[in-house]
Order: sequence, then C-alpha cells, then structure tokens
Amino acid sequence: MENLLMKEKVWKHWHLSKELKEVLEKAPNVILPEKRDELIELSVGGKDNLTYDVTYNVNGQDVIEAKVVKCKNGIAVNYQDPYMRRRDPNCMVVNNIAMTDKVTFQERFKKDFAPLRQETLDWLATNEIILVPFMAGGSEYGYPALMAAPKNAAFFAASIYDLQGMIAPEDLKTNFAPQAIIYVAPPFRHSHFEGKQVVVHNQQDSVHEVFSYNLYPGPSAKKGVYGVLLALGLKEDFVTVHASTVNITTPYDNDISILHEGASGSGKSEMLEYAHREEDGRLLLGRNVVTGEEKYLALPQGCKLQPVTDDMALCHPSFRKDNGRLCVADAERSWFVRIDHIKKYGTDPNLESVTAAPKEPLIFFNLEAHPNSTCLIWEHIDDAPGKKCPNPRIIIPREQIKNIQNGPIEIDYRSFGLRTPPCTKEHPSYGIFGMLHILPPALAWLWRLVAPRGFGNPSITSTGQDAFKLESEGVGSFWPFATGKRVDFANILLDQFMNTTKTRNILIPNQHIGAWEVGFMAEWVIREYLARRGQASFRKLNLKPARHPLGGYIPESIHVEGTPISKKFFDVTKQPQIEDEGYDKGAKMLEDFFKEELKLYLKSDLHPLGKAIILCCMDNGTVDDYEKLIPGTY
Repeated sequence: MENLLMKEKVWKHWHLSKELKEVLEKAPNVILPEKRDELIELSVGGKDNLTYDVTYNVNGQDVIEAKVVKCKNGIAVNYQDPYMRRRDPNCMVVNNIAMTDKVTFQERFKKDFAPLRQETLDWLATNEIILVPFMAGGSEYGYPALMAAPKNAAFFAASIYDLQGMIAPEDLKTNFAPQAIIYVAPPFRHSHFEGKQVVVHNQQDSVHEVFSYNLYPGPSAKKGVYGVLLALGLKEDFVTVHASTVNITTPYDNDISILHEGASGSGKSEMLEYAHREEDGRLLLGRNVVTGEEKYLALPQGCKLQPVTDDMALCHPSFRKDNGRLCVADAERSWFVRIDHIKKYGTDPNLESVTAAPKEPLIFFNLEAHPNSTCLIWEHIDDAPGKKCPNPRIIIPREQIKNIQNGPIEIDYRSFGLRTPPCTKEHPSYGIFGMLHILPPALAWLWRLVAPRGFGNPSITSTGQDAFKLESEGVGSFWPFATGKRVDFANILLDQFMNTTKTRNILIPNQHIGAWEVGFMAEWVIREYLARRGQASFRKLNLKPARHPLGGYIPESIHVEGTPISKKFFDVTKQPQIEDEGYDKGAKMLEDFFKEELKLYLKSDLHPLGKAIILCCMDNGTVDDYEKLIPGTY
C-alpha cells in the first residue's frame, strides 16, 4: 500500500526550507511511518526478514555499518567497528553558531561546511527517506523537530521514535514548522572523516540543524537532541539539567524527591535503582582497601521508588511556582539505559523481567543476539576476544518502567554525584568526601561549573594513574552536548540556584569514601536516610564545616532505622589510613583543580554575584562566606 506521505506529499505544506523540499521531491520514496511497528519491520529489511545488514557504498566498496537481528523481544543492533559502540566525546563540532565556545567546523577541518552540507543533502536525495516528526523535549513542553534518514537506517529512526516520540500523521497540520532537523548520513564518516564519528550542529536561518555522520544514536538521537534543547532553551533562559529524578516513599508513607546531577558515572541511573543486597539481605556499606575490614547495615525494608527522569530533566519556565523549589519534568519518552553492570542472571530482576517479556519490542545495542531467540541483557558482545563491550544499551519506553511517575515534580533535595578514588596517607587523592555533604547554594553552583568526571569513569578509557586524574565535564555536566557559551549557561544556572533556595543541596560520592570501597552504597543509604527524615532541618544533625570549604558541611553521624553509621564514613580524617595528613594533600589537589577550571568563567558577561562566588573560592573563602552570598535552607 502506498505510503500516506508519498501519496499526498503532506510535506509540501510544511514550513521547510526550499532545499529540503527539493530533497524530498527528488527522493525515490519518502516514508512517514504511521506506527512504530513499521520502523521495527523496516529495521530488518521487511516483515519476513530475521537479519539485515546496514550497508553503504563508500568509494565503490560496500561497507557494513551494523547488523540488525530480529529477536522475540525486539531487535538487536551490533556495529561491526567496536569504535562505533560508544559515543566519541570529541564528535561534536558547530557551524554558524554566533555565540559559542565550542570548536567550529572551520577550525577543526580547515574548510567551510556549506559545500559538505549541500553534498549531504544531495546524497540523501538519492535514497529512500524516512521522516520522523517529533517534539524535542516532549509533546507538552517541547519544540517541533524532524529527523530525515535513509530507509536502511530504520533502526536509527526507530530509536528517535522511542526516545522522543513521534507526532502522529493525522496531527501534522499544514503549519508544522520544525525548529530543529536531524539529517542522518552514515557513510560520510568514511568518505570525509577518516572513519570518525562527527556530529555537526549548524544554525541555518531559524532552524537548528544536526548532521549525524554516524549510526550510533548516542551523539545525535540522544545527546544531539539534548544539544538542541540546550540551544533552544538558552534563548528562553532555561536549561535541561543532566540529572535523574526519583520520588521516594518510605515504609511509613512519607514522600520526598531527589534530583541527582553529575557527569557520566556519577550515579544518575543508580539513583533509580534499589540498593543491591548481600545474600543474607544486609547492605555492604564498604570494604577497607587496606585492612580488608567490611561494614554492613541491616535495613529490613527499603523505600519504594518512583522514577521521574533518567538523564535529561527539563526545567521549563512554565514550571516555576515562585515557591523557592526547583521543578522538573522528563525531556524524554524513553530511556537509553546502559547495562554494563548486569553481568549475570539475577542482578536486576525487575529490569530482566521487563526486557525479557516487554509489552512491545525493544531496541538493544551491543548485545549477543540470534534470530528468533530472546536477547538477554547480561550477554554483552565482545569488543575483542575475552573483552566485553563496556557500553551495552537498551531503549526502554517510560511506560514499561515500573512505578514511573510523570512530572512536573518539585525537588526537595538537589544532589551532585562524584566518582572518588581511594585515599590514604601514602597515596593521597581527592577521595576525601564522606557519605553526605550539605552545600550552600553558592557552593552547589560552583560544583556545577566544574563538574568533575572523577575516578574510573566508564565512558573514558583510562588505566593506571590516569584513572585517578581529575577532568572537568564542564558547566552543568551537560557542556559536552551544548553549542553556546559557558558563561551563558553559568548565568542561567546561577539564576536557578538563586530562585530555588528551598530545595536543599547535597553532595554524595560513590566508589570510595577515603580508604573504603563503597560502590554506590553511599548513594542508596543516604537516599533511604533522607526519605525517612523528610523535611527535618539539617541543623538538628549538629552540622560542622568540612575540613576543606569545598566540602560544605558534614554531619557528625547519622542513624538509619536506629542503627548508627560510624563517624569515619562522614569525616574521613577519622580513618587511621588517612587522618589530617592524607586529607589535606587530597584537598589541595581538589582546590587546585577547582581554581584552574573556574578561570574559564571569569568573563565580563558573568553575573556579578557569580564573579563574587568564584573569587570567594580563589581567595579560600569559608563555608560561611558561601552561605552569605546565597542564603539557603538547611
């Protein structure tokens, strides 16, 4: 049956550029899918197919970019080149962006982008084209957008369909005017970019264009859309923060909400997970890396979790209630979930159940798959013999996530996560943080500017001493996906902190607390603790300033279900392996790192209060000094 769009050429009535209309007019076929099932079928080359090779002709040779397998529970996509199985952190360049700190196409490639843009459109015109119209950021608060991809990249189109939803054909009125367009041209990474992933953000008149020269969804279908939201939001003075959000209900029916920000690996996804228990039901608080000693916590019943956002939390102006609280909603329809931690059956029964028998077929990446079999999320493909791919993924629609909660939701606690290495007197490091740090708003803002990636980040290849190296993810930890200027985002975030002082700010480390290896247990235990104490003032905890001001305040100790947790998990100087000597050396590393990174923001267009906060850090100000700059709630 002839496709509705091809028959009626609805796109002729849309507000598209003359160039794009010419591409669609020349293309041998244009497909506007009416149902998701169409894209799933096209992903394997047709309804009756079980496997499909996504192949492109490059300089006269056929190159297989990906193999797609139809399984009982969805489709599995595997890239032939291990390099394509994760996002290249250096893939993004910008063009024709007036105000930007990012590397431009001209600077990186020493040529203009315009000829390549035209060549890309000409190439697309030779293909059957799939169009996916969607609302970037959600149907209620988002922006009209469009994706154009070659037909044989149907799995990529299905990914954007899942991640952002699709505007139904019958709802596409003649005034459809996309503010963003994603063009997908996979073979160009071979013919023009020496096999590298490249994603070009280009401003063309009033449209934000994203040219995706690769087939891994991370840089374009996922983070590319994130970049679009950041660029469009910048015009309206709001951001989409890089955060997971969860509403938590205690066994006593008390509710709180936590928004957890940070670089990749900082515990955003883990904030939505239930605490991992030992075989006897206890929680392993930590294991001392020097003595081997272990500490446990008995927690008979955990809190109920209602996930809200996984990675992109929209802070839309319409959410503001002038009540001093941050308010967010999910900017995604589905979540792009990494499952590298699931290495065997039984690790996460809930996720295993959802993916083994989903309500509708799922899209899997970097997993072993066989035709008509069930794709199992703990069977990761090999990057090389004996070396598993570190980035297996699944796209899970929100409606298939247990106890999902829709926003907007007001935030009680705004948390920042940091991956910390072990710290001892003999081998000092920035792993000097206890389980819980309470931050004044001004100090919390500084942490967003610096946004350390931290120890052993799963998205970065690092070994030996490099794993301990501090690197900045950049402003808001969303800087790798943004196209504008650091200072502009810093000013918007500062305004946000100034207007949401009723939301408490905290910092929670993961991996290590001093000499204790803790994984994500600190995050899970503090989440349980905060839920049980509700809105009670932190002042009742006998707070004291951390030994270094960047740590804000720390509690002397806390009790969870009547069980005290040792002071050495909150003040690491109490650990005999660290004491003051090890702490001070680690604090100096962190302080030097902060001061170096903050120099990037001392610009003339930085808000005067922002400049005062940064200078407070440069002048070794105290926690009280930060608190005076923006009084908060504790």
